Amino acid sequence: MTPKSFQIKDISIGAGAPVTFILGPCQLESLDHSRMMAERMIEITDRIGARFIFKASYDKANRSSLKGVRGLGRDEGLSILSKIAEEFALPVLTDVHDAADCAAVAEAVDVLQIPAFLCRQTDLLLAAGETGAAINVKKGQFLAPWDMKNVADKLASTGNERIMLCDRGTSFGYNTLVTDFRGLPIMAQTGWPIVFDATHSVQQPGGQGTSSGGQREFAPVLARAAVAVGVSAVFLETHEDPDTAPSDGPNMIPLSELEDVLSTLVRYDQLTREIFG
Repeated sequence: MTPKSFQIKDISIGAGAPVTFILGPCQLESLDHSRMMAERMIEITDRIGARFIFKASYDKANRSSLKGVRGLGRDEGLSILSKIAEEFALPVLTDVHDAADCAAVAEAVDVLQIPAFLCRQTDLLLAAGETGAAINVKKGQFLAPWDMKNVADKLASTGNERIMLCDRGTSFGYNTLVTDFRGLPIMAQTGWPIVFDATHSVQQPGGQGTSSGGQREFAPVLARAAVAVGVSAVFLETHEDPDTAPSDGPNMIPLSELEDVLSTLVRYDQLTREIFG
């Protein structure tokens, strides 16, 4: 199928466009923290000539236990995300977990993200698609890559053709994920732009008992492999102090290391597009 492309504000996604980065903390913490993160990431991406979508979640509904910090909630979260989008002229992405929230979320952000555990929830997919916003839907850890065609078809049935399919690893025994890079070109056969989530591909789900563990040192390694295979976007969560972050700290790249990681990925992307077009 012919590769599709579309715009998210001033960013072109898919069909030979340069790789886009989806960057930000796992969880919204405050307006001041979000501003600090946006400023730092703009400085970094401006220096290396990269483009990015700001991401953060207002509700982490899929925590390992009741002890997990869920976030600021929809109203405060969407207020912060709207301010970040307006103040910094950035496209913004956040998760949605409930069909009833999709319309309100789409008024505040540019990209609705469907979590992996919810990627087959038909009502959620249809409600998200009907907003007309760009959709980043994560492949469930339990799905084969070719099963994502059915997921994309549900979204496309609403008339929405601004769809991205995202790989975030596949279950491999207990508390472990593995990335099968064959899945990226397989999903690309649908024609939709492909995203690789390097952060959650190195997650160890529930690996710390009441929370998930992870191996953040391997996130840049997997990201380089994905860009070499050819993807439209790379999802990387980052934080100034991951070990004190409210969620997914073991997977997030320290903000101090982000520029080196992204500059390498930009060079990989340039070479990949030069070779493969």
